Order: sequence, then structure tokens, then C-alpha cells
Amino acid sequence: MVTTVRAAVSAVLLAGFYVLAFGLVAALGWITVWLWHEHSGVAAGKLSFLVIAIAVGIVSALWKVVTTRPQRPDGVVIDERQAPELWTAVRELAGAVQTRVPDEIRLVAEVNAAVTEDARLLGLRAGRRYLYIGVPLLQALTVDQIRAVLAHELGHYSHSHTRLGALTYRGQAAIVHTVVQVGPKSLAGRIFGLYARLYFLVSLAVSRRMELEADRAAVRVAGSGATATALRELPVLNAAWGFYLNNYVGWGLDSGYAPTDVLGGFGRMLAARGDELAELRGKAPDEKYSRWDSHPPIATRVAMIEREPTVPDSGDHRPAEALVPVLPELLEAVERTAFDFGDRVRVPSEEYTGQAMRMIRQRQADVLYRMAARIADVPRSDLGTVLSLIETGRGGELGSALRPGEILGPVASAEALRSALESALGVAVERAGTGRWQHSWSQRATLVGRDGSPLGLGPLVAAAIDGGTGVADLQVRLRELGVVTSVVGAEETVGAEETVGAEETVATAADRAGAVPDAP
Repeated sequence: MVTTVRAAVSAVLLAGFYVLAFGLVAALGWITVWLWHEHSGVAAGKLSFLVIAIAVGIVSALWKVVTTRPQRPDGVVIDERQAPELWTAVRELAGAVQTRVPDEIRLVAEVNAAVTEDARLLGLRAGRRYLYIGVPLLQALTVDQIRAVLAHELGHYSHSHTRLGALTYRGQAAIVHTVVQVGPKSLAGRIFGLYARLYFLVSLAVSRRMELEADRAAVRVAGSGATATALRELPVLNAAWGFYLNNYVGWGLDSGYAPTDVLGGFGRMLAARGDELAELRGKAPDEKYSRWDSHPPIATRVAMIEREPTVPDSGDHRPAEALVPVLPELLEAVERTAFDFGDRVRVPSEEYTGQAMRMIRQRQADVLYRMAARIADVPRSDLGTVLSLIETGRGGELGSALRPGEILGPVASAEALRSALESALGVAVERAGTGRWQHSWSQRATLVGRDGSPLGLGPLVAAAIDGGTGVADLQVRLRELGVVTSVVGAEETVGAEETVGAEETVATAADRAGAVPDAP
């Protein structure tokens, strides 16, 4: 009842926006007519232009919103023949929440599920319904939990939220277009902006209330435990998904390569980083709240569920992807709807890691070689030049030169040199054919030898920078690996981003990003 009242208030506010707009036009028009009648001249002409501009802006914005066609649905359609158990579950849940079954179920590459409806006449007339299910949810949740997610989304249908959503969305679009058309810094724009602020606050409050209503529907038909655990899992999956896209997909695209089987790789990373995900689950849900949020905080929603009468789950703890047995066959099609890698060469993740690491390490090495040539006052340096500078006590100078514009102490200078030298050695060993970068789903990429065991050059690099016999020991090891220090040098790459794939943990990535989950 409260939601319906707030939705009605939102609709009244939308109508009031145009009453205000046209009322302002009418008032300015009356003043214009009076000016032309009593004091015709420049002032009347300027005001006339202002009135016309505001009127045109309002009509233009309204016309854009009214004539805008619904966007084509995203994702890949999955029919009943491909996933009969999924469709059976959706029908059962739709019946339980007393709503019509969606016309289409679509798989998308998002940590989210959603419902939309092509409602007509500003939501007064029902339209075609779409249910979207994120592949990462199927990869990470149990059948019980995905049922809770689906029940939540279908609950939006049963409470007519999707129809009200159409009204709210068009209202927001109309107001934004109007403010843009008349100019946000103009007097009319400022007046409309204040009104828009009120409208958005009310409509977002309605949206948050709708989410709680959908949560109650999920509890009622899918169980308290499944709904609460699904909600708690969302921040974890959002952090994992962001970490994966940054550290396994996007980080090496400048190499001209891109990974294949992106969605399948996410599933493999989840399996390999179980301990990190468990650590993230141990953290309390985010309590942050803003009046501009469309969803209540996870903690608030879970607390509401825990206050409701307990409803048992179905007890189906199978992986949610069991509901879609053809999921592996559909992943490539889903990826094509979500990722655009341009003309990059698609290769398996293992090869992609090698290509990307080679590019990034070479960039870092090139900076090292250029700085070494400058300090040694030679036209072109090589790995031998770098080691000679370190051996003669000029390593600190070289390390500081790697960070121009910064004042580095001895520790920071040594760290900058260590990082660049390790990159240079990685490139050198790979060129010699005695090392390669090994991809891993559970940790950062590692430089390994021909037998697959880590080469472990880090301690030798640290010892070389510290002085003593460290440089000599490192040179001996490089000769064993077939590296000729007088041959290895710069390739004149552009840029020197300090980027290394898969170095941080999922938990630290979540802390850094402050990941805020979407609702189920």
C-alpha cells in the first residue's frame, strides 16, 4: 500500500513538473505580451526569445521521451528445450508469486538478474516480459539461491513494479531532457533542477520500497535462508567479477591480443580462489546508505529477512548451472553480446597471459634501458650496462631516475630498480628460450623454466641491488639460462605502465574498489 501511494505521488510529481513548466511558459508569455503592449522594445524582444526557447525545450524533451522506442533486449535467448528445468522453476515461482510467466529468458554477462516489460501507455497496459539471468550467478550460486534470485525478480512483476518502473524511467528521462534543453544554468533550468531533485528523491524511495517487497516475495516462495545467503553472496561476486575483468581480461589488451572463453574463465577463477572468496564472505555487508541509492543496503535487506517468519528452503544445493545443462555451449554467444575486442587476436587465457606479460615487462625494461643509457652517457644501453651501474654503486641513482618528478628515498629507489630489473630479466630469459610466463587462476603469473618450475630470480635481484657479490652471482645464473647481457636491450616501446596481471587478491580489490552490489 505504501509503495502504491509513493508511486502515485511520483506520478503526480511528474505531472506537476509539466504543470510547472507550462505554467512558467504561460507566465512569461503573459509578461511578454504585456511588455510588447506597454513597453515594446529590446526587453520585450529578449523575453520573447526566452519564452520561445523554454517552450521549444519542453516540447522537444517531451517528444523525445514519448517517441523513444524500447531498447532491444540484451543477451542470448534460452528456450525451454535447452533448459527445461530452469523454465519449470520459473513457472513454479511465477505461480507462487501470482504473476504471468516471462515471455523470454535471456542470459547476460553480468553479476545481476533483472526483469523488464515493454509496458505501454506509461505502464497502464501490459507488454512483453523479459527475464535476464547473469551467467556469473549461475556459475557461483546454488539452485536454492538462484531460485531466491528469480523469485525476487518475479516478485517485481507480481507487484506491477515493472509497469511503475516504465513510468518512473520515462519521467526521469523527460525531466533530464527538459533541464538539458533549457540549460541547467539558466533561471528556468535552476527552477526545474530543484523540482527534479524532489522528483528523483521520491522515485528512488519508491524503488527502494519495491526492492524490499520483492525480497519478501522471495522469502515467501524460496525460503529465508536461500534469500539471505544469495543477498550476502552478491558483494562477493561483484568484487570477484570486477577483479577478474581487471586482472584477467582488460589488463593486457594493449598487447593486441584478447582471451577466449572469458565467461568460462571466470568460473575457473572462482574455483581456484575459494579461500579468498571465503575471506571476503566473512566481512559484514556494506552498511553505507544514500538517499540517491535505488536499492537499500544489503545489511538492511538481510535484517528485514531475519525479522520475517522463517520459511524453509527446498534443500537443493546443486550448482545453479545444473538448471542450464547447455550453459558451456552458450557462453561464447553471450560473450559476443557483452564484449567487443575489436580486431585483437583471440587466444586462450594461458597464451594471452604470456603475450600481455611480455608486452608489459618489455615496456618497463625499456624505461630501465633508456635511463641507464642516460646515466652511463652511452647512445644505447643493454642489460650489461644496467648490471655494471649497479655493481659500481650507481643503482640508487638509476632507481631514482625511473621515477622522474619524484623524490625517492633509498628504500623506494631500490624498490623501483628491483621491479624494473625483474621485468628486464623476465624478457631476457624468455628471449633466450629458457623461460616463459605461466598463467595461474589462483595467483599472479610466474616466470618458470622449461620444466615448469619457478625460476625464482627475485632473491638474486634483491641481493644484486644490495651490493657485494650479488651482481656476480646474478650474472652466473643468467649465463646458465643462456642470457647474453650485451645483446639484450630496449625495443623502444611506448609507455611504461606499472601493471601486472593477477597480482592483487579478490579481497584487496574489493577494498580498493569499494564494490557496491546490484540487487538480485
